[in-house]
This record gives sequence, structure tokens and C-alpha cells, in this order.
Amino acid sequence: MTEDSPQEPTAAGPAGQSASAGRSGNLSGRSAASAPVPVPVPVSAPAPRPARARWNNAALGLAGLGVFLALVEAVPRLGVVPPEYLPPTSSIAAALAGEMADAAFWTALGDTLTGWALGLLIATAAGIGVGIVIVTVPYLRDITATTIEFLRPIPSVALIPLAVLLYGTDLRSTLLLVVYAAFWQVLVQVLYGVRDIDPVAEETARSYGLGTWARIRYLLWPTALPYVMTGIRLAAAVALVLAITAELVIGTPGLGARIAVAQASHAVPDMYALVAVTGLLGVLINLGARAVERRSLAWHQSVRGEAAV
Repeated sequence: MTEDSPQEPTAAGPAGQSASAGRSGNLSGRSAASAPVPVPVPVSAPAPRPARARWNNAALGLAGLGVFLALVEAVPRLGVVPPEYLPPTSSIAAALAGEMADAAFWTALGDTLTGWALGLLIATAAGIGVGIVIVTVPYLRDITATTIEFLRPIPSVALIPLAVLLYGTDLRSTLLLVVYAAFWQVLVQVLYGVRDIDPVAEETARSYGLGTWARIRYLLWPTALPYVMTGIRLAAAVALVLAITAELVIGTPGLGARIAVAQASHAVPDMYALVAVTGLLGVLINLGARAVERRSLAWHQSVRGEAAV
């Protein structure tokens, strides 16, 4: 074949391009035909609203309480436990109605709440103030760490002889025990909260030249507030326990002293009725503390996540 003879078109020519295009079209057609068809995913049912979830939890709690009360009613009537040691629920309810009709009961309740509220207020203010001073003064935290770890585990009931020696059966004896027990709950939470400060935010505040009070207001307090609210909630429960303990052991006026009188006079149903009142107080205090915590931390992600569940 000479150089002047015509050559057959190669794949680079127009025919080759059209053939390649045809094969590409067939391949793309087969690929499109064999591509998986998206399957619609079933949408799950929406989560129940927070209010409905809270009502469900409350209903379950009331159901559990009803079962417990029924059990307390049945156990002494079946002879499992003598009624002299555990009266049935109906006898306790009757004794509670009698207590509520007595003006002395409401006076004792007011005395208990007074000691609880004053002690909690003093402990909260002192715990927050001392905690802020410790974390803002250089080296003070290291200096006081050993002292705090030594004093914190001392039980408040160990101070009962000192309280009686100093104040007798006065309200100040109750306040001494309540403040000492609740103070550590708040202080420790403040110290833990300050540890959670973002180092980047702290360096930013330092680079902008924020003063001590500005750092406390805009950096330390918003970071430590969730911990502080947790400490106050824990301190509220501990304060109630110590208030009733002081009344029961020392004899300061309140529900604890009334429980001791009922026990000494063998008024067992009245004693159980007063114990039930203290338990109800604890539930109400915890619910109130949680409500205040949610309202104060409405901006915090933990509260928003809790409301979304």
C-alpha cells in the first residue's frame, strides 16, 4: 500500500467518535437502569411532648406510691408485722388528720421551715462567697485545699454536743448544724464549676484586659452557675435532714421534737404521720429546687436537652 492510497478511518476519526458515543450511551443507559432506586424511609412517630412526658412520669410515681400505701395497709392486717410497730395506712391517715387539726402542728412545721430556710440561705451565701474568694485570690486554693478536705467529711451530728454547749435548745443550735452541713455542698460545687472554665475563654478575657469583677461576672459566674444550682439543690435536702435531726436529738422546737414526743408517749400512728410529713416536705423541696434550677438555667444546654426529651 502506497502513501497515497486511502486509509480506513481510525477510532480517532468521526466514525470512531460516534461509535464511542454509542457505546457510552449504552453503558450509561445500563448504569441508569441498574442504579438502585431510593426506598422511602418510614418516618418514626414524633416524640411525646415534654408536658406529656412529665404527666406520664407523675402518673407512674403516684401509682408506685399507691402500691406502697396498699402494702403498708395490708402487712399489719395480715399479721406479718404487729400493728404496734407498723400501723396500717388508714390509722396513719387518721392520725395525720388529727395532727393537721392541731394548731401546735402548724407551729412546729413553721419552726422546722424557719430553721431550714435560714440555714440554707446562710450556707448558700457563705459557700458562694468563700468559693469565689478562693478561686480568684492567687495560691489561696492550694493553701486551703487540705483544710477543706479535712473539715468536709466531719458529720454535722458530731457537732451536736458543741451546739448544745453553745446555744442549748435554741434555734441557733439547729442553724449551726444546718449551715455546717449545707455549706460544703455549695462550696465544693463552686470549686468544681470554676475548674470547668474554658481555657480559651480565660485567655481571651485576659488578653482583653478584663478586671477581676468583669471576669467573675462574664466568665466565672456563667460557667459555675450550673454547678452552683446543683449544690443548692443538694444543700436544700441536706438542710432539711439536719434541721429535723437537730430537733429530734437536741429538742429544739419543730417537727423533730414533736416526733420524739410521739415516740416517747407510744403514739405510734402519730409518729408515723409526722414522719410522713417530713417525707412530703422533702419531696416538695426537691421539686421546688428543680423548678428554680430549670428557670435559672433555661439558657443552658443541659436544661434545653432535658426539655426536649
